[in-house]
Amino acid sequence: MTAQVWIAGIVGVAAIVDDVARRRISNWIPCSAFAAGLILQIIQGGWRGAGSALLGTLSGAAVFLIFYLLGGMGGGDIKLMAGFGALLGVKRLLEAALWTAGCGGLMALVVICVSYVREILRSRKSVALEAPQGAGSGAGLNRRPASIPYAPAIAAGVWLSLVPKT
Repeated sequence: MTAQVWIAGIVGVAAIVDDVARRRISNWIPCSAFAAGLILQIIQGGWRGAGSALLGTLSGAAVFLIFYLLGGMGGGDIKLMAGFGALLGVKRLLEAALWTAGCGGLMALVVICVSYVREILRSRKSVALEAPQGAGSGAGLNRRPASIPYAPAIAAGVWLSLVPKT
């Protein structure tokens, strides 16, 4: 395996663990991805590699910036994608962003389905316990949807972009 794959694997796992456990991505994680990506790109391509890493970083931040500005994504997710941008470069980063969007959509669909099934089970349980009228009917439907940690989708998208194409 290449150094790029190892770095993406280690950074991705660290980001997933941090985001799922604390619902935050510590700054050292995307900074590590940026530093490792910059060094790797310089080793592989000299000044051109440095330019590729910096352009990838800017592109990584820009890709999901609109979602951050609209409140649908956290700043840590933007920084993580920027860090991966240094590692991947622009071309591969755009592929990773598409994979990330697909993985994020699948995660959201699973969360919605699980929430719906839980609400149905709660509703049936309250009816079975002979709850007062209206206690279980739609009580959870007006709740704000739970946020989804997005680092797993970002890591999966990056990893999928690194799979060799034949």
